[in-house]
Amino acid sequence: MPKINGNEIRPGNVLEHEGGLWGAVKVDHVKPGKGGAFAQVEMKNLRDGRKLNQRFRSADKVERVRLDQKDQQFLFEVDDMLTFMDTENYEQIALPADILGDRRPFLQDGMIVKIEYHGEDALNVSVPLKVICKVVETEPVVKGQTAANSFKPGTLDNGIRVMIPPFVGQDEDIVVNTELFEYVERA
Repeated sequence: MPKINGNEIRPGNVLEHEGGLWGAVKVDHVKPGKGGAFAQVEMKNLRDGRKLNQRFRSADKVERVRLDQKDQQFLFEVDDMLTFMDTENYEQIALPADILGDRRPFLQDGMIVKIEYHGEDALNVSVPLKVICKVVETEPVVKGQTAANSFKPGTLDNGIRVMIPPFVGQDEDIVVNTELFEYVERA
């Protein structure tokens, strides 16, 4: 694994630190009036979710870890375990449902997701950035309401509530941003 200087750490980097794998969430480069510059790094443990704030000076060396990404297809869920299949060799893997966190409702049958591996360990599952969902409940359009900057609440088929434009009605398909939980466009 390549070693990088403390000032080369960027958000999204995966580092081996204190015997664990940590993802850099936020990096601030600080130049104090007295002393040398350093990087203040907010990190999250990829195995257990702990958070850590650590200072790295430019002379400090850290191990940068590269994760293997594989496209895998979601098959089914049993007892809070999600089963995915490798589309190349048809091997199956079962992972706990909480690995997806708050994006769990966007996982759909047959969806292709990216799973990040470190060796044989699956560390992260990411759903596509945009997903098509059906609006199952929303308020009727109020006459005279303009489309500019006026949104109404809508409940999707997966139970998530998002703000949608007034022209979108019940039983319509929309595209939702899974990172921001926002309406993008009609499907």
